[in-house]
Amino acid sequence: LLVLLQAGALTGVIWEEWWTYDGISGPAFWGLINPEWSLCNKGHRQSPVDLEPDKLLFDPSLRNVRVNAHRVNGLLTNTGHGAVLALDNSTRRALNVTGGPLAYKYQLHEVHVRYGLVDAVGSEHLVDGRAFPAEIQIFGFNSDLYVNFSDATHKAQGLVALSVLLQVGDLSNPELRILTDQLDRVQFRGDSVPVTRISIHGLLPNTSSYMTYDGSATMPGCHETVTWIVFNKPIYITKQQLLSLRRLMQGTYKTPKAPLGNNFRAPQSLHNRPLRTNIDFRKDAETGKQCVSMRKVAFYKANEW
Repeated sequence: LLVLLQAGALTGVIWEEWWTYDGISGPAFWGLINPEWSLCNKGHRQSPVDLEPDKLLFDPSLRNVRVNAHRVNGLLTNTGHGAVLALDNSTRRALNVTGGPLAYKYQLHEVHVRYGLVDAVGSEHLVDGRAFPAEIQIFGFNSDLYVNFSDATHKAQGLVALSVLLQVGDLSNPELRILTDQLDRVQFRGDSVPVTRISIHGLLPNTSSYMTYDGSATMPGCHETVTWIVFNKPIYITKQQLLSLRRLMQGTYKTPKAPLGNNFRAPQSLHNRPLRTNIDFRKDAETGKQCVSMRKVAFYKANEW
């Protein structure tokens, strides 16, 4: 590692291209290979986390999350680290998210897909210690306070991330199919393809229940400026769609390197941060009825090891 760091100082290595999800350029070393990424190793509000049901705190002040329903265009790109959909928000009708734990309006900016090379892993967030085969993360920036995504990344209350866990099923979410139908055109790093008229609202599960906490980006430099909202219900992805994702490669056509999958960071310590939810567990004791909880309601079943 020391040799690589010295070589980087001499040759001007672009660390944004060099980091990976494993080995000596993987998450354990992100904060060491670049001083600007020190939060990756030293931060106390890092993401992702394990969403343990017995640590959830019901917050009656939490509102429903609202996402504009109109369709947008975008550009799907294999970045070498993941499949990323950059949203076209150049029109007068920006795609926004409000409500939930948010005190400001956030303009949606891009969609990231995390997934595993096997079904037992893939999601960054865990539920009671168990992973899902994939996770969609929809990022937006605070457009009330900041001018763009890049500016907001480093600033307080700068970003929001909507997390949708994916479970294997026989019938896929239709908006997800719009993305996965294009994957054969972005097999290698740098490949891009336009995506037209996708509904980000339609990517969300049919539920108003969620968990939320203050965290960070899950890629270098791990800035602790993200309000995470994790929905308490999955959407579905087919085995064929997962196979299409697993065909994506980290490198270019001439040097494809390894498969792109397993592009997830391990869960980080909570460091006494609250995990808030709008799920009212108390209703069980007060009414005698079964409460809506991740422990008792089978909205989804996590992967068995």
